[in-house]
Amino acid sequence: MIIALLSLLFVGIFVGVRAQDQPPTPRKKVVLIAGKASHGPGDHEHRAGCLLFQKHLNQSGLPIDAVVVTEGWPEDESVFDGAAAVIIYADGGEGHPAMAHLPKLKAMAAAGIGIGCIHYAVEMPPGEGGETLLGAIGGYFEINYSVNPFWDASFKMPEHEITHGIGDFMINDEWYYHMRFVDGEIGVTPILTDLPPAESLSRPDGRHSGNPQVRAAVLERREKQHMMWAFERAPQAGGGRGFGFTGGHRHLNWQHDDFRRVVLNAIVWVAGVEVPKEGIISPTPSDADMAENLDDKSAR
Repeated sequence: MIIALLSLLFVGIFVGVRAQDQPPTPRKKVVLIAGKASHGPGDHEHRAGCLLFQKHLNQSGLPIDAVVVTEGWPEDESVFDGAAAVIIYADGGEGHPAMAHLPKLKAMAAAGIGIGCIHYAVEMPPGEGGETLLGAIGGYFEINYSVNPFWDASFKMPEHEITHGIGDFMINDEWYYHMRFVDGEIGVTPILTDLPPAESLSRPDGRHSGNPQVRAAVLERREKQHMMWAFERAPQAGGGRGFGFTGGHRHLNWQHDDFRRVVLNAIVWVAGVEVPKEGIISPTPSDADMAENLDDKSAR
C-alpha cells in the first residue's frame, strides 16, 4: 500500500513538472486598421466596429492579442512588427488606407501575414491597387463590374473553419457582389453565397450600381454571388491567408450573432489560429455596447 501511494505521488509530481515545462501557446498579434469617419451616424462605424472586434477577440480565450489603429493607415508602421494578421475596415477606392502603401501591403502578404478586408475596404481602383488586393485576399470590388446594393441576403453555411458554430442566417445590409476574383478562383473558398434578387439591379448602370456583365450573370445566367470568401495564397506567393467580407455598412448588424461571429472566426483563421468547433466565444453585445465608440458625425 505504501509503495503504491509513493508511486502515485511520484507520478503526480512528474506530470506536474512536465506540465510546468510546457511552453505557453504563442499568442498571435492581430492589427485592426479602422478608417476615418464616413457616412452618417450608425453607418461605416469603422472605429467602433474595430474596437468591438478587439474586445471580443481578446476576451475569447484564444491566443490572440488584437490592437486597433484608428484614422487609417498607421503613421508608425512598427505596429505591424510581429503581426500574424492585418484587418482593414475602412472606406475604399482611391481613399483606401493602403493605396499609398501598396509596397508594404504586398510585402506583408508575401511574408505570409493574414490580410482581411471588410465592407468598402474590399474596393481598390483597377490597376496596381486592385492587383495588390487580389494577391492579398483573392478578390476585390472592381468599379464598373461589381455592384453595391442593399438587399436581404440569405446564407447557408458551407463546411469550413470560418463557419464553425455559425448557423444559416438572413440579414439586410449593403452586400457588394459580382466581385473580381483571381483567375480560376484558385485558392478561393466561398463562405457567404446567395443569388441576389432582380431588385438589387434596379438602379441605372454606373461605377457601383450596375453594368451589362453583372446583369447577364445574375438576371440571365442566375449565378450565385459570393459576399464573403476565404483565400489561401500559393506557397510561391508567400503562403498565408486572406478573406473578404462585403457586408458591414450598418453598425447595428454587428449585434447579430452569426453576422458578427463569422467575421471574428475569419480573423482568427487568417491569423493562423485554429477556430474552435463551436466557433469563437462572442456574447451578444448589448445596446449600450453598440453605442460605444461611435464617431462624432454631427457635422456630417
